[in-house]
Amino acid sequence: MGELSILELASKGGWIMIVLAVLSIIAIYIFVERFIAIQRAGKDDKLFMDRIRDYIKNGDIKSAVNFCRVTNTASARIIERGITRLGKPAAEIQSAIENTGNLEIAIMEKRLPILATISGGAPMIGFLGTVIGMVEAFWQMSNAGGNIDISLLSGGIYQAMITTVAGLAVGIVALFAYNYLVAKVDSVVNGIEAKSLTFMDIVSEDDNEN
Repeated sequence: MGELSILELASKGGWIMIVLAVLSIIAIYIFVERFIAIQRAGKDDKLFMDRIRDYIKNGDIKSAVNFCRVTNTASARIIERGITRLGKPAAEIQSAIENTGNLEIAIMEKRLPILATISGGAPMIGFLGTVIGMVEAFWQMSNAGGNIDISLLSGGIYQAMITTVAGLAVGIVALFAYNYLVAKVDSVVNGIEAKSLTFMDIVSEDDNEN
């Protein structure tokens, strides 16, 4: 009895397997692209806020802004917006930081809903293939009359089983990928909130000294 390769096995799943293959490619692309983007946005410099504090205390606002632009992380872009509002009421600075923070979070979460949809939709598409395969199998049985040959049913049974496995595999991988990226976004958001609070403390200290 010969061995059945993965490619041959997949080919027996019918057109549903093509849909699942496309979804898996999309999921892989989104995961890799978002992982790189979130990693870049969350790159952390532990001395960042210390240097910002020094610039502000020395009144070197231009250098502080340039340092934020060179750092080019989500936190740096948010702090830069706050720096450009220095001299205005604290509430206005806080509002500018929060608005920029919401924008940065939205950018990091871009395409994640698509990944979530794939994680839920792929198993359903796999089950659809199962139903189609079983319908084909029963249709073959009805046409065979009393002379039922298991070989007549093999095509439908293969499609029924293979699409279920493939749909679950794509959905499970997409679900883990989605939750992993969400966790990374949450980690970056926590860092942003910490730096924002530190910046507001610096602003408060600077106002008290003046």
